[in-house]
Amino acid sequence: MRIRIRTTWLARILGRAVPRVLLAALAGGGLLLSAAPAAHALTSKHPILFVHGIEGSGAQFESQAMRFESNGYAASWIDEVDYNSTRAVGDKSEVDQQIDEAIAALKQLTGKSQVDVVAHSLGTSVMYDYLTNGEMAAQRRANVAHYINVDGQNQNPGVPTLAVWAGRGTPGRNMEGAQNVTIPDQTHVQTATSAESFIEYFKFLRGGLPQHDIVPQKRITLAGKALNFPQNAGLAGASVQIWPLDANGVRATTTPLASIAISDGSTGGGAWGPVAANAGQRYEFALVQTGLPTLHIYYEPFVRSDYTLRLLASPAIEEYVGDRPGSVSAVMIRYKELWGDQGAENDQLLINGLNVCTEVLCPISKQVNAFFAFDRNRDGQTDLSEPDPVLSQLPFIQGADVFIPASSPPNATVSFQLISRGGGPERTLNVPNWEATADGVTIQWNDF
Repeated sequence: MRIRIRTTWLARILGRAVPRVLLAALAGGGLLLSAAPAAHALTSKHPILFVHGIEGSGAQFESQAMRFESNGYAASWIDEVDYNSTRAVGDKSEVDQQIDEAIAALKQLTGKSQVDVVAHSLGTSVMYDYLTNGEMAAQRRANVAHYINVDGQNQNPGVPTLAVWAGRGTPGRNMEGAQNVTIPDQTHVQTATSAESFIEYFKFLRGGLPQHDIVPQKRITLAGKALNFPQNAGLAGASVQIWPLDANGVRATTTPLASIAISDGSTGGGAWGPVAANAGQRYEFALVQTGLPTLHIYYEPFVRSDYTLRLLASPAIEEYVGDRPGSVSAVMIRYKELWGDQGAENDQLLINGLNVCTEVLCPISKQVNAFFAFDRNRDGQTDLSEPDPVLSQLPFIQGADVFIPASSPPNATVSFQLISRGGGPERTLNVPNWEATADGVTIQWNDF
């Protein structure tokens, strides 16, 4: 008998094609992906709270939130704590209160007595302290049904725990008394955002395999927060303008689809939306602030509703890279580290055809998530021989001397492209050549 092979999304993630009937048999028989039972045996779900790491935000859970929503979770059952990680290194009182409030809100909304928590990097230390320190620790542990500790500290917090480790991290890491899993060939942030990690998250939380990766939708809704990064205070006084774009990133209408004033300046505030939108359509999110340059944020076309968008402004960095007449200052962000020294596994990050993700600028050890390209020497020349001495000192951030011609108003197009390791199509986002005296550019690449 001839068996027709069909590649499911699980098989694609695992890098091989498996017959659907065989997948079902293996899942039921306990041979695939660490003995996960069949989908019909899934345990009941709890709402999910994400706690990010150092100089992070809820955006590091964007892809996973869409995957959970694609597998039966309501968007309202998922939340993220955007906290001031620079403060939380020494003083966790503010973030502890934020977690208390978020858990209480999820319990009230869903009627569940417990929540599941996913924490990454510094967030794992925040959660360990939250669950073990102080007179409220026992009560807090009682509120947590499951906890996922992603590539961070290794002390067991006393609740059912899955410890997830990056395969490209320090070998041999383990948490006693927890389930431990290492994600091969992945780095620190990638383990928080990847499909491979999601499979492990879902198995631990629900006792079975997810049925889908991110499922596309036609009519979508967008929402998120406008934040002052890295303190993650709401960008009070700013307006979020949402513009539909043509193929060259030029605004396709004379008025924005939506213009939303931000009034909540608290830590974790800055909420905007929801806004109805169309899948496959490109949009610009303009952060407009009186007396400050406008930040133009460009995403890839959305595939489904997304409630975890984080529009990040950083006045100190914008002042440092901005005010350069005749040139564009841009940052390219992807929450999957950019590799430039791994040979065949390198990423390519191109600006007008020039690859800036080089061995010098994107070594795997730097864990680059955000790459700033600007005319550092103010000489109209590009020099990729060394990283920017200031930005390169910050975690997950790199900067380089890249001259991108600009005009005010824009008179040409800048082509940003990404060729990701592991395959997939060349991605292109064309945008106007905004001059850095009054405008900044953010390119937000998908991590999937």
